[in-house]
Amino acid sequence: MLIGMVNFANSMLASLIASIPDPGIPSAPTPTMFNPVGAPADTILDITWLLVGICGLIGLVVLAMIFFAVIRCRQPKGDDTEPAQVYGSNPIELAWTVIPLLIVFVLFMVSARGIFDIEKTSPPDGAIEVRVIGHRWWWEFDYGDFATAAELHVPIDEDKPTDIYLTLESADVIHSFWMPQLGGKTDVIPNRINHLWLQVAKAGTYVGQCAEYCGNQHANMLITVVAQPRAEYEAWAANQRREAVDDRAVAAGKHIFLRTACINCHTVRGTVANGTFAPDLTHLMSRDTIGSGIARNTPNNLRAWVWDPQNIKPGCEMPSMKLTREEVDLVCAYLETLR
Repeated sequence: MLIGMVNFANSMLASLIASIPDPGIPSAPTPTMFNPVGAPADTILDITWLLVGICGLIGLVVLAMIFFAVIRCRQPKGDDTEPAQVYGSNPIELAWTVIPLLIVFVLFMVSARGIFDIEKTSPPDGAIEVRVIGHRWWWEFDYGDFATAAELHVPIDEDKPTDIYLTLESADVIHSFWMPQLGGKTDVIPNRINHLWLQVAKAGTYVGQCAEYCGNQHANMLITVVAQPRAEYEAWAANQRREAVDDRAVAAGKHIFLRTACINCHTVRGTVANGTFAPDLTHLMSRDTIGSGIARNTPNNLRAWVWDPQNIKPGCEMPSMKLTREEVDLVCAYLETLR
């Protein structure tokens, strides 16, 4: 129980930190379960309010009985007589046994029904299926014919919500995938495959968070779900499937990128870069952020990141490549063509 309480406190603290506005971090809606936009999140919120209501009512009854006992049974001034002794009461003992059992039974049945509703073992019809891989400290989203990082894009139709069915895996340590407005939270465990069903009913940008402490950059392991009209999503997906454009104007920067250790970790489709340890950069500039949400994807932030990522996200797996300022400018000029 203590470990569970610590993990819960860590996840809440991480969410609080992630939601604090910062000049270098993109502004986004605060992750909250109290503004659901899909059936799984609605179910979780309904169960939460039921639990809060029942527990609150129990608390009020207990407090009322305590105040009644304090006032009604206090010893009058000057009265030293022994009060009447009561040795058990069958009605009272029956009440405090049967009523808690009924409450526990109701909560169990409601919670079990909610769990069965949202714990789907197979994708709903028409669901967007994505393989999610948790890394220290970023998320990889594999659509099958292309992969991206940090941002999960899904289509929205006007007539019905979009179901999202995620296959969750970890490349290193235990993470936890949590999108509070879209559904529940599921752990991402090494050497184990878990599944998670989410649903989004309207277009928008939704923010989530790794909810299992996984290292010193746990709080900056953000998740962004971009729900967009189907036409926009199809255009985005078509662009993601294309290989990187070979722009001769940035050949010098491309040459530097391909001769450094960058290609051992990153992939740029259409080149010899085929690393799998770090995000796919084929369409880097189509993303709003870098470093899994740590900073906006702007030319200045990109140059600061390439110069030394440890200055922006201390402890991240990407080292400084010890390039000169001129080389950083050339490499970033090349990266900025990857749209």
